[in-house]
Amino acid sequence: MSRRIAVAATAPFGADVLERLAAEHDVVQLFTRPDKPRGRGRKLAPTPAKAVAERLGIPVEQPAELDDSVGVAAHTVVVCAYGLLIPNSLLDRALWLNVHPSLLPRWRGAAPVERAIMAGDEETGVTIHRTVEALDTGPVAAERPFPIAPEDDAGVVYERAAEIAAELLSGVLAEDEPRFEPQAEDGVTYAEKIRPEDRVLDEDAPAPELVNRVRALSPHIGARLGDLIVWRAQVAQDGSFEPLEVQPAGGRRMAYDAYLRGRR
Repeated sequence: MSRRIAVAATAPFGADVLERLAAEHDVVQLFTRPDKPRGRGRKLAPTPAKAVAERLGIPVEQPAELDDSVGVAAHTVVVCAYGLLIPNSLLDRALWLNVHPSLLPRWRGAAPVERAIMAGDEETGVTIHRTVEALDTGPVAAERPFPIAPEDDAGVVYERAAEIAAELLSGVLAEDEPRFEPQAEDGVTYAEKIRPEDRVLDEDAPAPELVNRVRALSPHIGARLGDLIVWRAQVAQDGSFEPLEVQPAGGRRMAYDAYLRGRR
């Protein structure tokens, strides 16, 4: 059943979910973060979600923060990788449904996919829950687990999560009054934002841990090994850490073997 909704999204994951929702529902408004300078030229660029909305003809609003002056154009707002605090005064005006790419309460916070892969989790999922003031603590309307394969990077996991999120939202949005269940009180973990030091590969760390770090940071920011960005890696037959695809400073991505040959 098609439904009139608004969406609050910024990052690529949110943009993916927005596009999938727009294929089935009447998306009448997008809230997204203000444009930021990007690239070497530092030119203002739209957020990934804004780029999708403009292509689809969806009206876009980009407040620096949300307050009582913001108008909400639908009774239901889907929030996905948005990045701004939603005050209670706005939460009271509509049903705000948050899309979170983990099985809450595990990995509440900013980087659930990355932290799950770094931790070596073999399973994650998607949770649709009511947005409340406290971070990712709202009652759950729907959730579904899915496996993380040993070769999956964050890009693969986010893509699968977006597909599942759209399917779950179709069911939730079809209900006149979605039913919510409280989150479990045990098993709470937090997915802190990725910091610069999280990108550094410690050569003394176990090889599987290093490979997981590379997977977690690919394909969006990459892990760092000295001056190299490492995009793909594996545990070698001797148990050591083996980069497979790297990018030298100021250079292009290449096979690690090709990089080594170029240094000879």
